[in-house]
Amino acid sequence: MPKMKTNRGAAKRFKCTGTGKIVRRKAFTSHILTKKSTKRKRNLRQSEIVDATNLKGIKRLLPYM
Repeated sequence: MPKMKTNRGAAKRFKCTGTGKIVRRKAFTSHILTKKSTKRKRNLRQSEIVDATNLKGIKRLLPYM
């Protein structure tokens, strides 16, 4: 059986923590930043752990993670 291919777009967006959880960046940070408060923009800089509902689909895109 051939090797499974990793989805390269997903590989650039998600990282694995030491405990095996998947980390992602938050959305809404690229443009239209003037109407967003400083506090909101600061909180968007932090990474976040992927929700359990999306985990199965991401694991399928990243078989070797």
